[in-house]
Amino acid sequence: MLPYQHRLSALRKTVAKMKYMPKYRITTLGCKVNQSESDAIAKDLESSGWLRAGNHEASEIFIINTCTVTQKAAMQSRQAVRQAVRAHSNSRIVVTGCHAQTEPEAIGKIKGVHYIIGNADKHRICEIVTADQHTTNGQTVSICNDIQQMQSLKPAFNGLATNRTRPFLKIQDGCNAFCSYCIVPYARGPSRSLPFADALKAINALANTGYREIVLSGVHLGLYGRDLNPERNLSELLKHIEDSNSAVRVRLSSIEPLELTDDLIDRVAGSSRFCDHFHIPLQSGDDLILEKMGRPYRAAEFSKLVTKIRRRIPDAAIGVDTLIGFPGETHQAFVHTYELIRDLPITYLHVFPFSARPGTPAARYPDKVAPDTIKKRCAQLRELGKTKRLNFYKEFIGKRLEVLVESTRHTPSGLLRGLSSNYIPVLIDAGDDHKNQLRSVRVEKRVGNALVGYLI
Repeated sequence: MLPYQHRLSALRKTVAKMKYMPKYRITTLGCKVNQSESDAIAKDLESSGWLRAGNHEASEIFIINTCTVTQKAAMQSRQAVRQAVRAHSNSRIVVTGCHAQTEPEAIGKIKGVHYIIGNADKHRICEIVTADQHTTNGQTVSICNDIQQMQSLKPAFNGLATNRTRPFLKIQDGCNAFCSYCIVPYARGPSRSLPFADALKAINALANTGYREIVLSGVHLGLYGRDLNPERNLSELLKHIEDSNSAVRVRLSSIEPLELTDDLIDRVAGSSRFCDHFHIPLQSGDDLILEKMGRPYRAAEFSKLVTKIRRRIPDAAIGVDTLIGFPGETHQAFVHTYELIRDLPITYLHVFPFSARPGTPAARYPDKVAPDTIKKRCAQLRELGKTKRLNFYKEFIGKRLEVLVESTRHTPSGLLRGLSSNYIPVLIDAGDDHKNQLRSVRVEKRVGNALVGYLI
C-alpha cells in the first residue's frame, strides 16, 4: 500500500470519530498534466478538510477535469459531465480543464452544471467551492479568465493526493509553438515553468513520502526553465536530481525532437536514476506535411535522433506520436510516415486521427482526407506499432530488468505487476511486501502484452 493510502485510511478512521467532513469526487480525462493537476486539487481539498468519496458514497462536489485535444476528447468530456449530472444529482458539478477553458459556452448548455472553471483558475478550485460551499444561487458560475495572460506557473507545489505508484509531477505548463492543427496553446497559454528550487523541493518531498518513481510532466516539457530568471533547462534539473540524496527513479514524459539534446540524452544514459525511456512526437514522416503542420524539423532529423538514442542507450524504449490524415496527406505522404517508423528502432506508437479543431489554421485547410481513408491508415500504423512493441519485449526474455512493483495486482492472473525503467510491463509471482518497491527481475517469457519473470 502506498504511503498516501495509509494516511487516507488512518484519516477515514479518525474522521469517523469526529464531526462530519464534506466529500469530493474527481474524474480526469486527457494527459498526464491534467492528472497531475487533479492530484494537486485533491491535495488542496483534503488539506482544507474534504475527504475523497468512496465508491458508493455521496459527495458534495463532483469535479470533471476535461480534455479538448481532439473532437472526440471534447465530446467525451461533455459526455462525462452529463453522466455526472445524472448519476450525482445531489452533488455540485464543477467542470474544469481544457474544454472548459476553450468552450465554456458548450459546457454552459448542459443543465445541472454549477461551476465552469478554466485552466487559468484551476488552482483556485478548492478556494472557490469552499467559499461557496452550499449554493450557487441556482446559477452556473463561470470563471474562465484569459489564459494567455498567465506569466508564471501557479500554484507552488503543495503535494499530491494520488493512489498511483508513479505520481505525475507537473513542472511546466503551456506551449509557444502554435502548430497549425493544435488547440493546446489556446487552452494552456504560454510556456511557464515551476521555479527551479520549487521543482527540486517537490521531487524531494515526493521521494521522502515514499514514492520510488516520479514522472516529470509538462505540456511542452522540453521548454522547462527557459522562462525563468536566471534561465534554466531540463538537463540542468536532471543534474541536480542526480546530485541529490533522494532515492527515487525519474521518468520523463513527452519531449519534442529538437529539444531532446545530446546533453539530455547523455544525462539519462549516464545514470540509473533516470528511466531509459523517451516519448517523442513525430506526427508525420513526410516533410511537406510537417511543414504544413508547423513542425520545426524534418524526417531525416527525426531519424538521426532516434538512431542516436538507440546507439547511446541500446535498451531504451522510444515511443512516438503520429497524427494521421492531416489535410493534404496523400497516399505517398502516408507511405513516407509508415516506412520511416518501420525502419527505425521505435518501440511503440500512439496513433491519432486528425481532428479539425475550430480556431486553428488547419481547420480551414483544403484537401481533407476522407474519414474511411484515415481510419484505414490508422489501423495499418497501429498494427505496425503492435508488432514493434512485442518484438521489443522479446529482446528481454532471459535478461534482468529493474522493475517498480505497483500497488495493485494484475486482475486476470493475480500476479504482482510492475513497470521496468524502459517501459515494459512485467508480472511477478511475489508477496504484497514488494509493492511500491524497486526489484530486480529475471524475465522468463512473454504472456500477452507483458513479460513474466521472477525476483532475483
